Order: sequence, then structure tokens, then C-alpha cells
Amino acid sequence: MIPVTKGQIRMHFSERFATLLACVVAAGGLAGCAAYRSADSGMGPAPAGASPAMVGLRANPPTPDPRVGLAPGLFDAGEAAWNLRLVSATPPTEPFVGKTNSDLAFTGPYAIQGNYDGIQIWDISNPANPESVVTYVCPASQSDVSVYEHLLFVSGEGFGGRLDCGEEGVEEEVSHDRLRGIRIFDISDIAAPEYVANVQTCRGSHTHTVLEHPGDDENVYIYVSGSAPVRPAEELAGCSGAPPNEDPNSALFRIEVIRVPLADPASAAVVSSPRIFEDLVAPPTHGPAPDDRAEMDEARAQGAMVVEAMGQQIALPPQYVSVMLDSMVVLRGGEGPPMAQDTAALHEFVNNMISERMGGIDPNAGPTQCHDITVYPAIGLAGGACGGYGLLIDISDPENPRRLAAVADSNFSYWHSATFNNDGTAILFTDEWGGGGSPKCRATDPMEWGANAIFTIEGTEMDFQSYFKLPAPQTPEENCVAHNGSLIPIPGRDIMIQGWYQGGISLIDWTDPTNPVEIAYFDRGPVNPERMQMGGSWSVYWYNGVIVNSEIARGLDIFELTPSEVMTQNEIDAANSVRLTHLNSQGQPIFEWPATFALAGAYLDQLERHRGLAAARIGAIREELAGAEEMTGSSRGGALRSLSEAVGRDAAGSGDAAKVRMLADAVRALAAAGM
Repeated sequence: MIPVTKGQIRMHFSERFATLLACVVAAGGLAGCAAYRSADSGMGPAPAGASPAMVGLRANPPTPDPRVGLAPGLFDAGEAAWNLRLVSATPPTEPFVGKTNSDLAFTGPYAIQGNYDGIQIWDISNPANPESVVTYVCPASQSDVSVYEHLLFVSGEGFGGRLDCGEEGVEEEVSHDRLRGIRIFDISDIAAPEYVANVQTCRGSHTHTVLEHPGDDENVYIYVSGSAPVRPAEELAGCSGAPPNEDPNSALFRIEVIRVPLADPASAAVVSSPRIFEDLVAPPTHGPAPDDRAEMDEARAQGAMVVEAMGQQIALPPQYVSVMLDSMVVLRGGEGPPMAQDTAALHEFVNNMISERMGGIDPNAGPTQCHDITVYPAIGLAGGACGGYGLLIDISDPENPRRLAAVADSNFSYWHSATFNNDGTAILFTDEWGGGGSPKCRATDPMEWGANAIFTIEGTEMDFQSYFKLPAPQTPEENCVAHNGSLIPIPGRDIMIQGWYQGGISLIDWTDPTNPVEIAYFDRGPVNPERMQMGGSWSVYWYNGVIVNSEIARGLDIFELTPSEVMTQNEIDAANSVRLTHLNSQGQPIFEWPATFALAGAYLDQLERHRGLAAARIGAIREELAGAEEMTGSSRGGALRSLSEAVGRDAAGSGDAAKVRMLADAVRALAAAGM
């Protein structure tokens, strides 16, 4: 039974309602807008300058798809893999069993895994046997994590998170014990994180982005994306949920920028609140899918409590209604089962709370926050996935990011995250239709909904090219939609590993932005065959030769690529030659490849796969490369220089001049390196 005072019940309602409303926003279908370029047109022609060798890539996946019909189970579910090998599957440590694992960050040999109840640090130096370094219990959903040098940053947005990391939560509606913002830890001793500071924000931190700005060695910057209701000013001075036209200091329609002095992280503070959504208008919704309409009709027929939020009707979860009705009985001093008056009071309360949370905001206004902001410091740009829009942002002034362009799409519901390709000429946005807790990969769900949308970048404009969605239908018992992933440094190609919750993980080649192709995958059966139970890949990232997956319910998975017709051993070896000191989910590094014979071999394999050079010429180059590799000293250097010059001359008559020049450059670099 929950507390009996009106304030406590209100607080109990508020925390659950914040989550509910966020899901309504996602499920409701924030999408396209006629005032901005829309991706309605579907697959378009190849953009000018696209590599002719990549058009028409075929992966020949196994048929029938082995992901369909996998056996259910928590730690014993059926599995299907193609072109990926599962190296290890490590269950959560005891404190986090049954809790929600969230995002990942990496530093040195360590993977840091967020959890709604804290953080878990793994030593992954032996990928076949990850070892737990520390389980740090510190509740505050959703505990997204990032690192820089000796510092660890953790997001907190839930109403129950405490400044002291206590597990008892916070019951009061206004409390100075509550943590909603960014926690800062010193991880100089990785096994003993030291909690050194926190920065409170008005809407908490659902996610955050660490920006390492070129030329600034003294600070790092954190872009905070908060999606919870604005906290009262009595709890944090200066917080206002009023529309900006009523209060120019409103916490709505802005992000927070925190500056963290590396020499004194305890002095970290918010230094600006850029309103990068200014003048955007609300995009229209695409409405519910057929299965969702049928579910709503059935809910009404069974007497479910239905409310309207964000222009959408939703049936409140039965467990939510049951607990709240019990609270209503207690509040009026009654006993026994709830009566009609309790149901009416709850319905009124929820509808009033919806109006209050909306705060009188113009329903035609655009998004009030971002979900993720991916920074790419090497090119001075960020991609903002901001509710109903995808933004291109100038981050040359780290404290004052500036919107350059905004795109919307009538097929998208909730713009969730962004990934640039390595040369910054394209960007991929994900759509978290359904909020991550719904089955949106059913056979009846449109392939354009809950998918990826790929745009090319021309100056400061983004031009739509195509969609990609997980092609294997999932069951109604599996939460499934596009979620977090990262590029893999296969040279000469744009390849991304991506999590799809209980849809598993999928490896996508989007080198040709008009023709994204799945080239590998791993999937498990449903966590529970009888009902929806959260699980699956929250996020999956490539890091120093391995692919690491944060499994919501099952712990930590580590994979490796396997050679196939669409990816050779040379390509895998070249990717694994790239070494990172650290990696954050919303901080994109530029990939640069050292001079290796594998790199030259990778380009040659790609030319062979797509017939960019005649077969006889490819064979001759292979022989010369193999011969040079057997040489040493000046003999090797001379042979490689001669080969690079000859390959350079091949470009003019080739089917893919750009790739031939990459090969020539790789051979020339080998010669210069004395390899």
C-alpha cells in the first residue's frame, strides 16, 4: 500500500506519470512537418558522387530467417546468428538481477554498463571471460554513462534518485535529497569510484553527451537532454515549467550545457541553456498501427481506463490503475475494493495531471527537448534526435551550439539517436516508436515506422535517401524498435552495428545511402512467451576489436565478426587495427587506419567484390602485395612504391576510381612506414 497523504500519493502518481507520459509521446507518433523536408518519398535515386561499386550489394541471408520462431527464455532462450560469433554471455551481478541494464561507455580495457540501480564495471581484456570489477549501487534511472580520462558521468532523471545514492528513494514531492541531473565520479581507481560532484538540472538527465572540444584541454562539456517534467522551484531555484512566452527563463524548449573543469570537477556547473528548438512547429502524427488500433478497441471492450494525452488516446496499464485505485480508497479513508467514485476520481486526477504537465504549452509548438545529441568534434557538427525532429547542429562554440537544419518525417514517431558516417557526408537517425517498451517489429507493422532514416549532408542541409528496418518480424511479446549502435571501422565502407531491443542486434551496410543492407545479426527468443517482459539489446558498440552488447535483462554479451562473402578477413583485421582510448555512446570518434597489409588487402577485396577492377589485374596486385610482404628493408619499400604508382594509374580505367585511389594510398603508406 502506498503512503496515505495527498502529497505523497501525488508524488507517487507523478513519478509513474512522468514515465507514462514519455511513452505516450513516443507511441503517439511525433513525425513529419510540411514546413521542413520530409522523408515521405521512400527510396530515392543514388546521390551524386555515390560509389558505383556499392550499388547493388547483396548479402544472401539464410532462408527461412532463423530469427523467426526462436524458443523463449531468460538465460536459455533460443539463439540465431549470421556472420557474428557470440564470444561470451555474462549474466548480471547479483544486485542487478531483475533490474534494467541501460547504456555503455568504454575506457581502456573496461566496459562500464549503466543500470537503473547504478553502474557495473567489467574488465573485458579477455572477451571470452569478462570479469566484474565493481557493482556500484546508486539508483537514478536511467543511469546512462560516459567517460573522459579519470572522470565518469552518470545521468539521473527518476524522481526516486537520491544525492547520497541511497536505495530508500524519495517520497516527498519536494525534496532537497533528490538527484535529477548528472553525477560525477573520479575513477582514477576503477575498482573504487569516488563520487565527487553532481550538477542538478530542472528536468533531470535522461541522456547526456560528453563533448571533448578540439583546442580546449582544460574542460569537457556535457550536453544534457532531460525529458521529465520540470521540477518545482522550491526544489531547485530557477526552475520554471511555464511556456517561454510567459517566462523567458522556462526550462522547456532548451538543453543544458555543463562545463566540467578537468582540474576541479567538483566545480562543474551549467553555463548555458541553448534554445535550439526555437521556431519549430509540431509535426503531425502518423496514427496507430493496425495491431495497436485493435488493442485499443479490445481495451475499451474490457472496461480499461482510457485517457487522452498528446492528442492520443491510451489505455492505462492495469497494474498502474490497480495501485492508484487502492490509493484512492486509502485517501478517502475507505476500506475494501475500489468503488465507482474512486475510478471517477482517478480518471479526473490523471486528466488534470496531463493538463498540468503540458503546462499550457501551445499544442502547435515543436519539441521541448532532445533525446540524444551525438557530437562529432572532428567535423564540428552534432546530430540532434529531438522528439519530432532530426537536427544538424554547429558545435564549434561548445557553450553555444547552434541549429543549422531541421528535418521531419511523417513516418517517424520519436527521433531517438543519430550516427554520422566517418567522413561526415551522411547521418542516420533512429525512430523509437513506442518508447522502447512496445512490440513494433510485428509482421503487420509498417517497415517505415520504428526504423532508421538515412540522410546525406550537403553543406548545412540534410537530404533524405532511404529507410532501414529490422527485416525479421518479432512477436507481440517482444519489445522491438530501432535503438542504439555505432559505426564499425571497416575501411571504405559505412557499417553500423545496432540494437533493436528484443529484435536482437543487426549489422547494416549503408555505404550506399539509398540501399542499406543487413549483413549480419544475432537474436534470441522472447524473455517471456506469455506476456511482454522487457529485455533485449539496449545498445551495442564496436570497441577495439569486439562488439559489446548491453542486454537489458540478461547482462553483457561480447561478439566478434566472422569473415563471409560480404566481409573478408582483411576487412575485419583492418577494422581491428583501429584502437581507441575510450568511447561514449553519443561521442563519435573519427576512425583513422594505420598502415597495414590488411588495409591494402581490404580495399583490394572490395574492388574484387564489386568488380571495380578486372579480375586478372586484381590477381596481379595480390601477388605483388604478397611478394612485398615477404621482403624486408629497402627492397620492400621499393616494391611497394612501384606498386602504389602502378595502382594509381589503374584508377582512370577502373569501375571505382575512388576505391582504387584508396588502395594506392594504402600501399604508399605502407612504403613510407617501412612495413
